[in-house]
Amino acid sequence: MEISTLFIGLRLALGLFELNSAFALNFCWDGVKQSAGCVVRADGFITDASSVKCELLGTARPPAFSVDGDYVIGGVFSIHYNTQTVKHNYTARPEPLQCTGRLVRGRILKISRVMVFAIEEINKSTKLLPGIRLGYQIHDSCASVTVAVHAAFQLSNGLDPVFYTGANCSKSMMAVVGESGSTPSISISHVIGPFNIPQVSHSATCACLSDKRQYPSFFRTIPSDQFQAVALAKLVKHFGWTWIGAVRSDSDYGNNGMASFLDAAQKEGICVEYSESFYRTHPRSRIQRVADVIRRFLHLLTVLVFPPSGDMGILLEELSREPSPPRQWIGSEGWITHPDMLRFTFCAGAIGFAIQKSVIPGLRDFLLDLSPTKVAASPVLTEFWEDAFNCRLEQSTKVELIPCGSATDKKVCNGSEDIRKLQSPYTDTSQVRSDNMVYKAIYLISSRNLQFMKGNILFFCTIFVLFSQMLTQLKKVNFSQNGYHVSFDANGDPVATYELVNWQKSESGSIVLVTVGYYDASLPLGQELHINRNLTWAEGSTQVPVSVCTDSCPQGTHKVLQEGKSICCYDCVPCPVGEISNATDSSDCFPCPKEFWPNANKDTCFPKLVEFLSFDEVLGIILAAFSVGGACLAIITASVFFRHRTSPIVRANNSELSFLLLFSLTLCFLCSLTFIGAPSEWSCMLRHTAFGITFVLCISCVLCKTIVVLMAFKATLPGSNVMKWFGPPQQRMTVVSFTFIQVLICTIWLVVSPPFPMKNLTTYKERIILECALGSAVGFWAVLGYIGLLAVFCFVLAVLARKLPDNFNEAKFITFSMLIFCAVWITFIPAYVSSPGKFTVAVEIFAILASSFGLILCIFAPKCFIILFKPEKNTKKHVMNKTLLPRPGYRCTWY
Repeated sequence: MEISTLFIGLRLALGLFELNSAFALNFCWDGVKQSAGCVVRADGFITDASSVKCELLGTARPPAFSVDGDYVIGGVFSIHYNTQTVKHNYTARPEPLQCTGRLVRGRILKISRVMVFAIEEINKSTKLLPGIRLGYQIHDSCASVTVAVHAAFQLSNGLDPVFYTGANCSKSMMAVVGESGSTPSISISHVIGPFNIPQVSHSATCACLSDKRQYPSFFRTIPSDQFQAVALAKLVKHFGWTWIGAVRSDSDYGNNGMASFLDAAQKEGICVEYSESFYRTHPRSRIQRVADVIRRFLHLLTVLVFPPSGDMGILLEELSREPSPPRQWIGSEGWITHPDMLRFTFCAGAIGFAIQKSVIPGLRDFLLDLSPTKVAASPVLTEFWEDAFNCRLEQSTKVELIPCGSATDKKVCNGSEDIRKLQSPYTDTSQVRSDNMVYKAIYLISSRNLQFMKGNILFFCTIFVLFSQMLTQLKKVNFSQNGYHVSFDANGDPVATYELVNWQKSESGSIVLVTVGYYDASLPLGQELHINRNLTWAEGSTQVPVSVCTDSCPQGTHKVLQEGKSICCYDCVPCPVGEISNATDSSDCFPCPKEFWPNANKDTCFPKLVEFLSFDEVLGIILAAFSVGGACLAIITASVFFRHRTSPIVRANNSELSFLLLFSLTLCFLCSLTFIGAPSEWSCMLRHTAFGITFVLCISCVLCKTIVVLMAFKATLPGSNVMKWFGPPQQRMTVVSFTFIQVLICTIWLVVSPPFPMKNLTTYKERIILECALGSAVGFWAVLGYIGLLAVFCFVLAVLARKLPDNFNEAKFITFSMLIFCAVWITFIPAYVSSPGKFTVAVEIFAILASSFGLILCIFAPKCFIILFKPEKNTKKHVMNKTLLPRPGYRCTWY
């Protein structure tokens, strides 16, 4: 702010301070004598004064329109658009700021005239305020905060130069209507708010004005931008636009409105690539930079703009200088319905929310009731008339005009000018929107406040108390005018209702506003937005434009942000193994439950495949066949031995241990069947214990046979009586003892921590392995260790007997069988540990079958071959031939 402006502000503030006591009491109402004014003494008490003099300390600005009345309502509007730039020399008092730029703005002039129309309509009414005449003072702020603040001080002090007599202060304002913009409205509120003077704005939408702590006396008939921001976010979301650009005015209206929109957009999942700001007074380079940003994003075609109409016009002018791909414009109410904007045809297809269109009966006739004689009394109307008809009026009265350019080169108006034929925003009543907000503001002020004041004026001497009571009455307002309801919430805001408008090209090629829907914030959540007509988009397309940085990520993928870009630009990455996403544009994948696995598309979890070694699969069938075949082979071998039990070769091989060994081998073959099929609690306990006990029984028999061979040859020594100590009873006891130890180990295992069925979820992620958990690993390895210990002992004894006579020596076959047995089970350990899933069971079955086949083939196959195919060798003579005769010192013994 310039120093001269600060000087004016300080002088005005000083004048207000010196008059504050008089300000509180400077109203002289009907029924109170003029000479008996109220004065606040130094001690705070109220006293009467015969005369209260007001000294004008500043230069008052004449109002654009003013009429005296019992009660006066102030108005501040931006009838002109700018003020002239003044260079100060700081040696003389600065002159008042003058309006410059464009001539009278017909649209704002119409709004100020609507205020006059409403007041005159109320004065003519015999029902609303009978016996009371309203006056008005309407000031032109020239779209300048400085001038608006000056007008606010002037209205607060009652310094109307038209009615000021220099003796008594004239009437202060009962309320102020205005301003059009949020920034000047905020400034006015800071001036009149401390005195509780009601302010009702028709067009200031900044959400910040809803803060009653800062703006306690502020009301408005237009919804707050907080509602509009939410409505715009829902509109963008409705059309699936997730990637947009944003431009705002660098003012309270634009900054606060955009902040509210960005917050609402974030909740709706909308991404704003850029958010640029500018102001109409910024240098052109700043405007160009904003335009370049819009042009630079060739694929970002949807732009939301949140400025007032004056700023928007400057931006569109800049964009029109260098054409770019058509954009889909989304507009705020500040510019979307402004008639001056419709000339930018490259914005065809724009959509946005607007104040509801309405009809004010009698307004058009009032606006057109102008003639050279009537306009000559008003400098503003004179300027408007001369500009509209390009002529100059002969001044019949000496009124100082606000200089806005010279008119001396224009012809003199001859009276043939017809305002009804004039095409101007002033005469256009087809789009009555903000006008109706002013109309409602006047009726709002008049509906309760003045009736209340009429009944209570005699009880008030302090005007502060009176204004406080007026604010209380304003908050209770609830009425309808011309079919439009008026009421306030706790923040002084009306219910938010908007029209959705669309810029469509007419047959003539011009842009027309078409209402295509509405937004009502009072409706239930999700039902606020309604679209009831087809829309036309950029370049006349009827297809909804696409505005996304990246296409939606399908189910089964998730979004990964692209480095250095906005959150709307991302890559669609497939979900990791074991995770799914069942929604589009999922920001993350989530894992399936433990017993479930994603399908191929990774958008659904289904139960994992349950896997175990089954009798129905090839591997299970093969192993079961070998198991049954091995058992059958053992039974057949036992049958052959039983049939030839009296033959020399069977008798020479200890038939009792042979039959017990064949029985144990049959059990070994059959126990492998318990490992096939779905594990159960009983099968898990049975398979390991049966395997351990039957194998110990088998190895015990082999061990006894080995001992018997050694003992038999020891018994051939002269004088040896060793076979007496290891006869059949001792052999049976040895087998039972060795087997009992294994039974004891298995019993302890089953009692302490038995095997149990479990679902293995770790080996394979995509399927479940049903298997038997060991329960106690110590028990399992104790069973295997005991079997291994017996096998090693048997192998050592068989090796010791390897040099006995060949044909009679069974130890060689036992040695070879034990070698196979030990090799199988030594190989089993790493294979068992490393095999996954059901193959662990298959490895164990293979080890059982391999070792069992090794025993039966190595020990019994040669004997069965002689019995069945070489019967000539199954004789005592053959067995006792000379090659079998003992060497000197030995003797033969049958066992």
